[in-house]
Amino acid sequence: MIQRVSHMAVYVLSQDRARDFYVNKLGFEVRTDAKMGDFRWLTVGPKGQPDLEITLMEPKPGPMLDEARCKTLRDLIQRGTFGFGAFETADVRKTYEELKARGVEFMSEPKERPYGIEALMKDDSGNWFSLTQHSGH
Repeated sequence: MIQRVSHMAVYVLSQDRARDFYVNKLGFEVRTDAKMGDFRWLTVGPKGQPDLEITLMEPKPGPMLDEARCKTLRDLIQRGTFGFGAFETADVRKTYEELKARGVEFMSEPKERPYGIEALMKDDSGNWFSLTQHSGH
């Protein structure tokens, strides 16, 4: 049986811009930044959650993707229709204000939802994320 998730991938248009966003704006830490031939293995993760790494991947031709699929992925990323994730916080309103001050683009202000409080934000590649504070039920 699967016991845990260790890595998830987010496609980005620029690994350098993505690294800056996730580290300097969201406060994540770099876990790995290594060249492997033409491939750059770049992972980040939230401080305090060392067992999860988010791989920041540029769509480039290689063993997993041909040029046509890369173009499709780049088009989807640029439209903001591809990536999604959810980040939890103890205080959405406070985190929202801190991240907004750092230049994070939000698509919605914090709102009450049946499951808690949520604000929606985007990274520099257009991937969108739910910033969530669970209500506890």
